[in-house]
Amino acid sequence: MKILLVEPNFPISSKSKNHKDFLPIGLLKLASYYRDKGYEIKLVRGNLRITDFDFEPDEIMITSLFTYWSSYVKESAIYYKEIFPKAKVTIGGIYASLMPEHCLQYTKCNNVYVGVHKEAEKCEPAYDLISNNNPHPIEFQIIHSSRGCPRRCKFCGTWIIEPKFKSKKSINREIRAKNIVFYDNNFLMNPHIESILEELIKLKKNKKISWCESQSGFDGRILIKKPILGRMLKAAGFRYPRIAWDWGYNQNANIKKQIDILINAGYKSKEIYIFVLYNWDILFEEMEKKRIKCWHWKVQIADCRYRPLNQMYDNYKPKIVDQSSKDYYVHKGWDDALIKQFRKNVRRQNICVRQDVKFYSPSIERKKISKEKIIKLKDLSFEKSSKKLDDTWNPADVHYPYS
Repeated sequence: MKILLVEPNFPISSKSKNHKDFLPIGLLKLASYYRDKGYEIKLVRGNLRITDFDFEPDEIMITSLFTYWSSYVKESAIYYKEIFPKAKVTIGGIYASLMPEHCLQYTKCNNVYVGVHKEAEKCEPAYDLISNNNPHPIEFQIIHSSRGCPRRCKFCGTWIIEPKFKSKKSINREIRAKNIVFYDNNFLMNPHIESILEELIKLKKNKKISWCESQSGFDGRILIKKPILGRMLKAAGFRYPRIAWDWGYNQNANIKKQIDILINAGYKSKEIYIFVLYNWDILFEEMEKKRIKCWHWKVQIADCRYRPLNQMYDNYKPKIVDQSSKDYYVHKGWDDALIKQFRKNVRRQNICVRQDVKFYSPSIERKKISKEKIIKLKDLSFEKSSKKLDDTWNPADVHYPYS
């Protein structure tokens, strides 16, 4: 048997192809699983020319990501089905699991696989398929210590794709690389989290690992119940800790407690990220209050533009003015100008937090001012800097579109 594994030509920049957020980990696990069964495997990323193939597959397995990238999945399904008409085409992944009936009809595939492949999940990813048969061409290893999430947030599809929360007691034997990225949807929810962190702390002390990272961030409610986890995360080498502020401004005292736990554990405030969901039920004015609160805390913001779980397109262009819901999803109470203004405000504020300055200036960012002058200006307050520069921007103010 020969199996062709396909990652569609998603709009991901070439420099991000092997980034921890976009690695086709599901396909790499399937590769290991079918290799162990004696199958011949080929992984392709995008739609390759016919001349690039040296074998004819019996099956074609295509992964999917976001529902609004479904057109790329369809393109690959049609493309490879035309090249190999006898092969059975199966599509799995996020879009396929969230909208299986739509996927079947829209892509004209033979089969849709919903959820996680239980057997392949037990396998180590075949990282060698990523580049030049190198056993580990990337600098990190991806691990799941749990699957699913008991939370039922209406904007998240995790609990739909992985309805049962499953956890491991240990990950010690899985460690192969110096850097570890956890793909858990709720890492701290694992009932064995303290044992797992103890394993990582020991590995860190013995210099077996360098750093860890949690792709989905940490559940702050659990941090508050168990503050010791903050110190354990730091001791285990977790970097860029992220917590979520999904709801209203009135949550700010609770969020501050979570931040303080991480700071008391040894993290600098600017190393901490706050996930905020915008273009959603919370309107622009309240989102600005949340942003400014993060400025006072001197933490960075990881902004997440909301799209419904069944959104089939997203042609958002940050530099184009006056886009509408025909181009991408615009939530009630928001518009294109507000969405782009909030993203702009977050970006500028994050620069100020990272550089530990009290104002933002486009001319400084674009290096239109001499280094000597920049050094002198950076220590000034916003009020004083605004007298010397005509393009200063104050993170502590609400900024509306076209103002």
